[in-house]
Order: sequence, then structure tokens, then C-alpha cells
Amino acid sequence: MELQDRLAEVQGRMKKAAAEAGRKPDAVTLVAVSKTFDADSIRPAIAAGQRVFGENRVQEAQGKWPELRAETDGIELHLIGPLQSNKTAEAVALFDVIETVDREKIARTIADEMKRQGRSLRLYVQVNTGLEPQKAGIAPDETVAFVTFCREELGLSIEGLMCIPPAEENPGPHFALLAKLAERCGLEKLSMGMSGDYDVAIGFGATSVRVGSAIFGTR
Repeated sequence: MELQDRLAEVQGRMKKAAAEAGRKPDAVTLVAVSKTFDADSIRPAIAAGQRVFGENRVQEAQGKWPELRAETDGIELHLIGPLQSNKTAEAVALFDVIETVDREKIARTIADEMKRQGRSLRLYVQVNTGLEPQKAGIAPDETVAFVTFCREELGLSIEGLMCIPPAEENPGPHFALLAKLAERCGLEKLSMGMSGDYDVAIGFGATSVRVGSAIFGTR
């Protein structure tokens, strides 16, 4: 199956899941996760009309996206991997959305860097819904206070919440928890769901899903 066919299949499943949840087909944004794929592998997705992409590493994204953006207008780039403070300047310069704000230090660094560069990125707080020690993200019971801190102390405009459920668990309860936390924070955006469970996430209210292998194939 060609990339364009896989992309169309994902888009079709997204629309079906939205319809089954009583939501509009355009209520969910597809973030095509292009990490580890080079520019030539990404161009067919752009040619098929995809404009929103996710990358895990700042340095890798720097190696391909300036060139791809020079070729096509309207690209929106999301950082969906952990951000190291020493890469913040590059991330703020390159990305439109950072989905992995998860601690006070990185929130402060992003706030300072956006002021310095005169840029205003859209930001999500990453929540570690499974409390996995090896995984980034703020604890669920600290989320409301952290969002308040980002807003009131740093003046950051937090757009939504993001999570990556434990691989071996049913993702549904994690998606439900994230939706509940977002409601408590007064946030409408939920970045949740990946190649194996994005249709489930849509049923729980995802406003964006991060899909990589189902579009680009195995890495």
C-alpha cells in the first residue's frame, strides 16, 4: 500500500470514529508523526495534502523541515518529544506547537525564549497518566496546579493537555482521565491517541491524534 493510501485509510477511520462519537468529521486534527523519516519520505504526505506533522527531536527536525517548509506553505510543526532546556531556543524558532511542557524549569525557559524571539507558540502540558517513572509528563494530581502556574506566574497560554498511555494497558481510562483533567483546567484541546488507538481516543474527545507508523510504515 502506498503512503497516500495509508493516509487516506487513517483519515477515513478518523471520520468514522468521530461520527460514531457524535462529533463532526473535522473536529479532530491529524498530526502525522514523521520522526526518523527523511524529507523524501515525507514529501508524498505533503503532496497528498497533509500539513500538520509531529517530530520527537529538535535536532532531527532541524535537518529536514526548513527545506520542506521552503517548498510548501502552511506547514504546522508539533514537538511531541521531551524538550531539553538547552534546545529550547531552537525549538521555539522551528516549531509552532510544543506538546511536552511538563515541569517548571522548561515552562520558564519556553516563556523566556518566546519573549526573546518575539514568537507565540501554542503549548500543551504533557500528563503522565500512568505514573510511569521512565516517561515524561506531570503527575495527574499536579496538573491543575501546574497549568495555573504556567498561566498566572509565567503568562503562558496553555492550549490543551497531551498524554501517552502505558503501552500494555487499556488506553480508555487514560484518555478519560486526561479529558477530566482538561475540563477541570478549562481546556478544550486534547492530544491523545496514536497508530494503535487513535479511533478509541477520538471516542473519548481527542481533538488531535498523533499517527506515525499507520501512515509512514514501520521505522
